[in-house]
Amino acid sequence: MHTYVRTLTKIASRYAPSRILSFDSTHVIKVLQLLEKEGHVSRNLLCQELSLGEGSIKTLVKHLKMEGLIDATNYGTTMTEKGRKLASEILSLIPAETSIPKCSIALGKFNYAVLVKGFSFAVKLGIEQRDGAIRIGALGATTLLFKGGKFMMPSMTNHDSLKNESGIYRILIDKLKPEQDDVIIIGSDNEDR
Repeated sequence: MHTYVRTLTKIASRYAPSRILSFDSTHVIKVLQLLEKEGHVSRNLLCQELSLGEGSIKTLVKHLKMEGLIDATNYGTTMTEKGRKLASEILSLIPAETSIPKCSIALGKFNYAVLVKGFSFAVKLGIEQRDGAIRIGALGATTLLFKGGKFMMPSMTNHDSLKNESGIYRILIDKLKPEQDDVIIIGSDNEDR
C-alpha cells in the first residue's frame, strides 16, 4: 500500500522548481477512475471532470506519463499496463460510492459518500480528509469509521453518529456495504460535480 501512496504523492509533486501545482493525489485517483471507466479520455474531458485548467491538466498528464502510467496521443489519453495495474489496486480499496441527501453529517446540497476498505487505522481526526476536499473545491468532507455495526466520527469512537439518521444509515449500509474498520468519506458541495 505504501508503494501506491508514494506513487500518487510523486505524481502530485513538483519535479523541478516551478509554480505550486493545482492538483493533488485525489485528482490522480479521479484520472485513473475515468480512464478505467472510459478506456481513453481527452484533455478537454479531464478539464471538465477535474475542474482544472488546461495548463494543470497538461502538467498532470506529463507527470502520469513520466511514471509510465499513461500514453497520450492526439486521440486522447489511455492507460498503460502499469497504469491499469496501479488503478486496479487503488480502486479495489475504493469499491463503492453513492450520493446521499443533505443531513446532519452531510451539509451540502450535493453529498457523495465513498467507501475506503479497511483504513480506519490511518484516520486521525478526519481533518485531513476535510482539508483535501476543500483543496479540490468542495465545501468539506465528513469522515466516518464503521465499527461494531455503527458509523462513528474519528474523534468520537463511542458515539453512533447516525443514531438519529436511520435513512442515511440504511443508504450507506445498502449501497456501500461497509465492513469492520472501513472508512466512509462524505464529500459535500453546493454544486453537482
